[in-house]
Amino acid sequence: MNSPLASAGPAAKTHPINLALQGGGSHGAFTWGVLDALLEDGRLRLDGISGTSAGAMNAVALAHGFAQAGGRSDPQERAREALASFWQGVIQLGALSEAQRAPFALLFGACGGQQLPLSSMWMQAMSSFWTATVSPYQSNPLDLNPLRDFVGRQIDFERLRSLSAPKVFVTATRVRTGKAEVFSGKRLSLDAVMASACLPTLYKAVEIEGDHFWDGGYCGNPAIHPLIYECQARDIMLVQINPIQRDKLPTTPGEIMDRLNEVTFNAALIAEMRAIDFVKRLLAEGRLDPTHYKDVLMHRIDGGEALEDFAASSKSSTSASLIHQLRDLGRQQAQDWLRSHPDALGRRSTVNIKQDYLDDMRMPVQGP
Repeated sequence: MNSPLASAGPAAKTHPINLALQGGGSHGAFTWGVLDALLEDGRLRLDGISGTSAGAMNAVALAHGFAQAGGRSDPQERAREALASFWQGVIQLGALSEAQRAPFALLFGACGGQQLPLSSMWMQAMSSFWTATVSPYQSNPLDLNPLRDFVGRQIDFERLRSLSAPKVFVTATRVRTGKAEVFSGKRLSLDAVMASACLPTLYKAVEIEGDHFWDGGYCGNPAIHPLIYECQARDIMLVQINPIQRDKLPTTPGEIMDRLNEVTFNAALIAEMRAIDFVKRLLAEGRLDPTHYKDVLMHRIDGGEALEDFAASSKSSTSASLIHQLRDLGRQQAQDWLRSHPDALGRRSTVNIKQDYLDDMRMPVQGP
């Protein structure tokens, strides 16, 4: 049998895969690079895309390109162009004066307490002041949101809602219940994307259909379950930005806050990985009916140690050099994965869920 990615023939170009895109502010430029390389490779067919926060923005930008193609041009090339346009817009906003770009940078990725250049001190001071003394309902009563205007100009949501493939899923946290809400299809909107990226210490909750929502990272970063239950492809590629493990003990206030944010925004991912691992073991032991439960094949592309070298404070940077550096790192990591795993898709997982996510926290398999 020919491997799905070993050949450049037509059959290899149709292998279906789902994408799960984490959020992480400007570090989402790493995901841009990954997506650009996967689209350029041309041997994958995107079935579904689930994204949170910056991952949601990457997801809708990519899908916007497919929608714009409309069967009249190469959808993968149009998707690459749409992603490049989005991130070029981010860079252009970053080229504004400090006072003009500061609100955008704070929204796109709240900075932590790492060592910051002098040009970022104002943003850190404002972030600390707002979160310590007033709520966004006091500091921003008009709910001014530069990112909302930017995304609204970049993405044609009306056309996006009519797109049949790939399916797009955007996750936000319902404030009232604390549960994840996944927006897709006709419910996919600018409000949904902004809710997915709504940091509650900086911006008012986003109202949708009479309810209020915060950043989706609290409940799903990203949500994987819609890719399992609402898409056909078995393979899921996780593009991970936030590290699960850090060996260095955080000791400064900024380091502690940065690590706390990473732990918080990875908690839902770890819970979903635990459930996936449990179902896979039950299927392997013949305790579940494979006609009713999907044996998901998990894969992951991340920056590893290279991405960890970027300070958490850089998640709020919109400098061209940083964004292009992250894009290039993402492209390289995706190309390395494609070369290293030519026979994996459709056959086996390339992620060791127990080792990478669970350790001793696996669900016990009991019963006869």
